Amino acid sequence: MDVILIPGFWLDASSWERVTPLLEEAGHRVNPLTLPGLESPDADRSEIGLQDHIDAVAEIVDGYGADAQLVLVGHSGGGAIAHGVADARPDRIVRVVYVDAGPLGDGLAVNDQLPVVDGEIPLPDWSVFDDADLVDLDDDLRAQFRARAIAEPKGVAYDPIALTDERRYDVPVTIIASEFPSAALVEWIAADSPFTRELARVKHVDYVDLPTGHWPQFTKPVQLGQAIAAAIG
Repeated sequence: MDVILIPGFWLDASSWERVTPLLEEAGHRVNPLTLPGLESPDADRSEIGLQDHIDAVAEIVDGYGADAQLVLVGHSGGGAIAHGVADARPDRIVRVVYVDAGPLGDGLAVNDQLPVVDGEIPLPDWSVFDDADLVDLDDDLRAQFRARAIAEPKGVAYDPIALTDERRYDVPVTIIASEFPSAALVEWIAADSPFTRELARVKHVDYVDLPTGHWPQFTKPVQLGQAIAAAIG
């Protein structure tokens, strides 16, 4: 498989550096991405929105040969980007793997509550996050995360996603559940929670539990790499 790794907020391609070797050892070709505006702290991200990130990944998808078996892996906010690409290129994607994330419904924003500073979203103070987010993220990992963090373009978090092609529901999905157990997701689907309404419409969903906080690529990278490799076969 050709595996495209889409990072979550504040992170670039290097955030997958401890996961990538596990996928390569399993025989896959891996392409970890740095999204527009995340190239460096000094990059101009003032005009970048969610659709720009979706379009950037769709362009990368278009660069693969027609016979490529493409898997998208999206962590956190990167999951919304992966879903947008599955909507834009449903015939090119063989599976989407959501890492502590899920498909975002049409018209919804990833997170329009994050604090904006000077038109962008720097990594907030840890007190902004729930305790469940921070499980296993010890002081050393927090320091490493903050040292590598790059401000997120406001539009990526605040813009509503626009989805148009219901063939996106035909693309198989794997949810790697970390912050919340998969059983909770199943319960929310049964209760018709707005949070899981888009996921409920996907025709084939597999669930994998990897209990830790919201950043398993830092807290449990080996287990995450193994889980992704198992999900895509």
